Amino acid sequence: MLGTYLKSVRDAKGMSLRNVEEKTGISNAFLSQLESGKVKQPSPLMLYKLAQLYSVPYETLMEQAGYPVPGGGIPDSRSASAVFDRLGKISSEEEQELLDYLFFLRSRARRDKRRK
Repeated sequence: MLGTYLKSVRDAKGMSLRNVEEKTGISNAFLSQLESGKVKQPSPLMLYKLAQLYSVPYETLMEQAGYPVPGGGIPDSRSASAVFDRLGKISSEEEQELLDYLFFLRSRARRDKRRK
């Protein structure tokens, strides 16, 4: 699930693997393996770099990678984990459709912003 999430965020930001490599120093080959699920638990430092670049909560990436997050607390109602909690169990097909729709909405918003 971490890899799928990272890919969806990267796609929503309109970034290529090479863009991410340039900005984080993480090789695009490693990023590809991470997004495909071949790498399941990258280092916390890599997760931190990706969280900063993608503007997502570091704790969310840590949790998805299986690391314990001290003080867990109540997630922001707009965080990915809070949204998935509200949806309940979904199939991998439903997850992909949700991610595709979110990508569509964000790309449309970017297009509309450029037209202004």
